[in-house]
Amino acid sequence: MIILPILFFVTAIIYASVGFGGGSTYLALLLLWDVPYYIFPIIALACNIIVVSGNSFNYIRVGNLNIKLLLPYLLGSIPFAFIGGSIEIDKNIFEIILFVVLAVAGLLLLFNFKSYGNHSKIYKSLPLFFSIPIGIILGFVSGIVGIGGGIFLSPILYLLKAANPNHITTTVSLFILINSIFGIFGQITKDINLHEITNYLYLLIAVFVGGQIGNFLNIKIIPTRILALITSLLVIFVAARMGYNLI
Repeated sequence: MIILPILFFVTAIIYASVGFGGGSTYLALLLLWDVPYYIFPIIALACNIIVVSGNSFNYIRVGNLNIKLLLPYLLGSIPFAFIGGSIEIDKNIFEIILFVVLAVAGLLLLFNFKSYGNHSKIYKSLPLFFSIPIGIILGFVSGIVGIGGGIFLSPILYLLKAANPNHITTTVSLFILINSIFGIFGQITKDINLHEITNYLYLLIAVFVGGQIGNFLNIKIIPTRILALITSLLVIFVAARMGYNLI
């Protein structure tokens, strides 16, 4: 089992470096390692919370919080992350949904990675009738599958030039953090043996260390667009592997 925490560690480094939690890839890895699928979402969401908590704290500390940008998406996502998390899903359907989520997210990142770190002078304020439904959709999907939704929200905000990169990264990290918390609340309403999760606490330790390293890389060393490209390729690779297994 030494390989799995190493992969979680590396995943946390890569995702944290662009302000993500890594939930989508944690889920795929858990699936490939034949971990009981009904505890997938709780493990992935817990890993998300650990990774993006450090990111969120650091981003807010340096003054990058834009509450006006974040709030509309949270208004839509919070109740639906809980609702999605409380829904029972068959394993086969879960695998198909996860494959689609990974494929779409990876392609979105790949097509928009050049936007990361692009400090445009013109930003568009998105209307509530646009941002709240996005939050609803992302929250619902996040709760069902066990991701934070930021891997979708980030390229959308960059594509629409909704704010400067620092504000977007902070918004995405907090979106993942809060969605993951309410997603877990939804998950624990189901009949799940939570004691089984204690067998995988070493994964939480692995992502904690990896998340700290990834956050340092984002702030200090590697350009964000390069990290976004690496992340997109990783997600696409994992999606392709899952797609192959589904055939």
